[in-house]
Amino acid sequence: MLQRPHIAPLTSFVDDIRSKLSDPSGVPYFDPLDGGIAAKLLIVLEAPGPKAVRSGFVSRNNPDDTARNVFNVFRQAGFARSETAMWNIVPWYIGTGQKIRAASAKDIRSGLPYLNRLLALLPNLQGIGLLGKKAARVKLDLAAPGIQIWDTPHPSPLFVNRHPENLGKILEVLRTIRMQIR
Repeated sequence: MLQRPHIAPLTSFVDDIRSKLSDPSGVPYFDPLDGGIAAKLLIVLEAPGPKAVRSGFVSRNNPDDTARNVFNVFRQAGFARSETAMWNIVPWYIGTGQKIRAASAKDIRSGLPYLNRLLALLPNLQGIGLLGKKAARVKLDLAAPGIQIWDTPHPSPLFVNRHPENLGKILEVLRTIRMQIR
């Protein structure tokens, strides 16, 4: 599926990043079940977790609580998967194998050029959703003229599962985005 027309340019993009790293397996591919280059909304999280690395995909189908929350919250907000693509501000794994660490300012600076390159591959892009404080740090540095950018809390289990009322905060932003992107 990685060579289907809607995802093949993003597969090449990931392969290019992987070719520059000592551990290329730490950069998961885009989920071919999402919109790929046809996406209207780019969802940007912080960095891939260990389960994304194991599955090989940045995906809302990964077996972890953050992915499950992303799946549910975007469905509740009315987004079709074909309208979205998911990525991370830091495209490579920054953990120990069992646990991810928080992205540093240096990690974010290192990932930003790749995010800006990605934007040029998404011709139908109408908006960018920055999920979490780390992703939101790049808001002013994105090469996205004419593209609306929103930030929302991160859908992590620490934020959502421990305090379910926070889901409403995320949904409010996503429903605003939904109204803007058609």
